[in-house]
Amino acid sequence: MKITFLGTGTSQGIPIIGSQHPVCLSKNPKDKRLRVSVLVEWEDYTYVIDCGPDFRYQMLRAECNKIDGILFTHEHSDHVLGFDDIRPFYYKQGDIPIYAHKRVLKELRKRFDYVFETENKYPGAPTVITNKIKNKPFKLKNLEVIPVSGKHAELQVFGFRFNDFAYLTDMKTLKEKEVDKIKNVKVLVVNALRVEPHRSHFNLEEALKFIKKVNPEIAYLTHISHLLGFHEEVEKTLPENVFLAYDGLQITI
Repeated sequence: MKITFLGTGTSQGIPIIGSQHPVCLSKNPKDKRLRVSVLVEWEDYTYVIDCGPDFRYQMLRAECNKIDGILFTHEHSDHVLGFDDIRPFYYKQGDIPIYAHKRVLKELRKRFDYVFETENKYPGAPTVITNKIKNKPFKLKNLEVIPVSGKHAELQVFGFRFNDFAYLTDMKTLKEKEVDKIKNVKVLVVNALRVEPHRSHFNLEEALKFIKKVNPEIAYLTHISHLLGFHEEVEKTLPENVFLAYDGLQITI
């Protein structure tokens, strides 16, 4: 299985428009972060987790020519606003499967009503195949995916486990039974927004405590804001099996 980090930034990305913060002015490419998303590939299958406002550029940069579907963690704008840009895939492949909580599907229908229209549909609009995710395993082709439910402040969000890879973003709290689903996974990706506490995200200290509880072989931090600090400086402070993810990073499991 190959994982490509399409984006590792928080909702505004890094650099933030108009910001004079030192991290936003950094020349290091690893300090430049698009909105958070990953590409998951195995055999001949390709899936995207989340489809934010940078989706078009992320697909071009990753040279991604086809997708077998999109999984959504939740409905916030930095995770769904690229939905219209699935059109080139639809034109080549036909209807695109999407997987999300029923609440998220309802929100997508509201924001992108023309995609779900069944009468007098605009000819250029894409069409999707909707799949409701509940908090129980489901199949993507020949692979079982295990949802991991958590809270983003008061909003329910899904993370996902694909065999020995687990991806969680926008998490603040998880019940023990959900943590048990990913205990001792080989590779864990989890959000770490900044050093200071935040109402709806793990900060760095919380993320590191969570990683210790899960006990993966290796962990990567994502959904990073400029307030976490410079990539190179932060990485020097992390445990030996924990790393900052960065845009374009590829790992094989």
